[in-house]
Amino acid sequence: MLDALTAGALEDAATRRESVSYAEIERRALRRHDPIDAYQSLAPTHHVRLIAEIKRASPSKGALAAIDDAPALAESYVEGGADAISVLTEERRFGGTLRDLEDVRERVAVPLLRKDFISEEYQILEARAAGADIVLLIVAALDRSALERLHAFSRQLGLTVLVEAHSADEVRQAADIGAGLIGVNARDLSTFELDRTLFGMVRDLIPADAIAVAESAVDTVDDVKAYRSAGADVVLVGEALVTAGNARAVVEQFREVT
Repeated sequence: MLDALTAGALEDAATRRESVSYAEIERRALRRHDPIDAYQSLAPTHHVRLIAEIKRASPSKGALAAIDDAPALAESYVEGGADAISVLTEERRFGGTLRDLEDVRERVAVPLLRKDFISEEYQILEARAAGADIVLLIVAALDRSALERLHAFSRQLGLTVLVEAHSADEVRQAADIGAGLIGVNARDLSTFELDRTLFGMVRDLIPADAIAVAESAVDTVDDVKAYRSAGADVVLVGEALVTAGNARAVVEQFREVT
C-alpha cells in the first residue's frame, strides 16, 4: 500500500510537471514569504500541542467527510486553538489537492503541513510554493540516502520536516539524520493496521531535543491523554475532527490535555 501511494503521488507530480516546470516551481517557491517556524509553534509546553488535519478520505476507511470549504474548516481549527494544520494533498486515495493547501494558506496564519507521499525535490518545492511550512518525509517510503537528501533540501528552503516512523529502527534513522520533529504513526502504512502502544514503546528513542509527535488512533480525549502520558509533545488528529459535528469544540477539548 505504501509503495503504491508513493508511486501514485510521484506519477501525479510528474503530470503537474508537464504544465509547471522544475524551474518555474522553484521560482514560485522562492517568491513565497519565509516559512513560519513550526519548531517554535510546536515546542513542548504545559499542555499538548495539536496538529489538526483536513482529510476527506483514507484507504482504510474510504470517504470520511466532503469538506467543500477547506479554508473554513481550517479557521474553525484555529479558533479552537490548533497549533498547526495538516492538509492532505494526495489525490487518489485521500481526496486532497494542492489547491486546498493554497486556499488554506490564504485564510490562516498558523504553520501548515503538506501531508503527502513525498519522494523527490519537485514535490517539496510544490509544497513551499503552495504555502506549506512543514513537509512530511516517511522513513519507510525512502532509502537512507533519499531521506537524508530530501531532509537537507527541505531545511535549505527553511521548511520544518516531520519525519515519520513506524518502528524503533525508523525512529533511530530519524534521529540519526538530525530530525527535530519526529512522528510515530500508530498506523502501519504497509498493512494499515493500528498499534496504539507503539508510541509509548519507542518514545525513549526520540532525542530529548526533538519534538515528539503521536499520529493516528485518536478518537477521544482519553486517546489524547494516553499519548500525552506516554510523552507526546504534539498529537496529530484527523478523522476525529472531520467527522465531528463541531470541529472547533473537539479541538478545544483535545488541546486542554496537560
